[in-house]
Amino acid sequence: MCKKFFKGMLLPFLLLFAALTASAEGTTVISDGVFIGDKDVSGMTVDEVEAYVESEVQTLASSTITIQMGDDAVTTTWEDLGLTWTNTDLVYEISELGTTGNIIRRYMEQKDLENQSTNYEIEYEWDESAAEAFVESLEVYNSDPVEGSVYMNDDGSLGVEGGTDGMTLDADATLVSLKEHLQTLEAGDAVIQATADVVSPTLTADLLSQMTDVLGTATTSYASSTSNRAQNVQNGTSKINGTLLMPGESFSVTEAVAPFTEDNGYALAASYEAGQVVESYGGGICQVSTTLYNAVLKAELQVDKRYNHTMLVSYVDPSKDAAIAEGLMDFVFTNNQDYPIYIAGSAYGGTLTFSIYGVETRASNRTIKFVSETLSQTDPESNITLVANTSQNVGYLYQVQSAHQGLSAVLWKEIYIDGVLSETIQVNSSTYTASPAIYEVGVVTSNSSLSSALYTAIAANDLSQVQYLITYGVSTSQTESETTTQSETTTQSETTTQSETTTQSETTVQSETTAQSETATQSETTSTSTDTSTDTSTDTSSGETVVVE
Repeated sequence: MCKKFFKGMLLPFLLLFAALTASAEGTTVISDGVFIGDKDVSGMTVDEVEAYVESEVQTLASSTITIQMGDDAVTTTWEDLGLTWTNTDLVYEISELGTTGNIIRRYMEQKDLENQSTNYEIEYEWDESAAEAFVESLEVYNSDPVEGSVYMNDDGSLGVEGGTDGMTLDADATLVSLKEHLQTLEAGDAVIQATADVVSPTLTADLLSQMTDVLGTATTSYASSTSNRAQNVQNGTSKINGTLLMPGESFSVTEAVAPFTEDNGYALAASYEAGQVVESYGGGICQVSTTLYNAVLKAELQVDKRYNHTMLVSYVDPSKDAAIAEGLMDFVFTNNQDYPIYIAGSAYGGTLTFSIYGVETRASNRTIKFVSETLSQTDPESNITLVANTSQNVGYLYQVQSAHQGLSAVLWKEIYIDGVLSETIQVNSSTYTASPAIYEVGVVTSNSSLSSALYTAIAANDLSQVQYLITYGVSTSQTESETTTQSETTTQSETTTQSETTTQSETTVQSETTAQSETATQSETTSTSTDTSTDTSTDTSSGETVVVE
């Protein structure tokens, strides 16, 4: 009986011994019940397990990781992040399980695996500094918010371009998200959303699209302007057109359109300087500031600075003008609304228009009207002022300026509710200086008598005498008669005071000498009058140049 039992146990043991011996001798079979991750590697050879593990490592190493930040992204691989397989003895350790040691140990390990499988993991590590650098590479996409914009369509309607958000990377929070993914050790391409602070623009499409109301508009004509003046009006208008003002923001017309130079697009045209019309770069720019001023008044924006011209202009009523002069005068206003405003300006075909767009908040039953009231008028102190032109020959007579009336005025704003006047407010007051018509007279001639007579007429501002002298000159008989009379009078005077022994010839010599002296004195007097006139003009000049119609 014992023999039979021993015989029955011997065969399985021998078979197991043979299997264990074969494994020990280097067969490539892995014991049953062994897993790497989710992979059952039981029965696989060592070479097959090595190939499998290397494939898993390579698959993970080549997997991509993308961090998305708004519309921008950066991508890398696990390998670039320094992925390293750390437990490289894994296959050896698995191959030893149930195949090494004495026969009893091997038998027991095999039995344990039959009852409960053993699971192994491929272990990795990555480079922390590489992960930090990868996250920081997103900082190139940090951006400030881009404000929305407004533009004028061809049909005259406003177009709106929406703004874009600004973004700033939160590197620390994004690195935490990256590490959480790395710890999963999941192969395959992955996308991680960056953590970023988003700053929205102030001027959004929704806000700008509300600016559909015309708060105020004004139009003036420059149809009679010279080509140079028209160029200046159009150039200045283009520099203001398209301006967008936020609530509380101020606008300076001079800063927007200056400097008044050829390089800045301006040409020589008529301007006011010290009560006279002169040629300067930018002549006509005040019509631009004046037209905008009237649009601002109708929009009821806050006017901070406004100056009237020194002399009246023709394109608006008194006190409705706004003069500018670089460094001296400016027109400044502030957007006192709760919404942005948009300034649209156009100058074409002799018509200049400014319109101010925004959000209308005024009551629909409320209207306003601006009324110019003249308080007093004064004529020029002298209707005509004559100026000698020493570079022009006699015969040249040119009117360089027409007479300007002096005037004082105020501007009133009338407020109506349901068509009934409810309030009248004074907007401004203006004083305009009277100025005469100015003519230039050519005085270059070889005829000293004619030159002297012209200077005398110029000093007296006698236009009719100048015109007579230009037409007829100085007559010979008139000159001789005057000389003879003067000579006789002088001779009688000298004869009375001198001794009777003085000869007639001496008296004649005395007379001629006296006549010459008086003629020289008269000529010096005339020259002094002209110089005084020139000095007076210089002394009264303020030096300021305000561009005008």
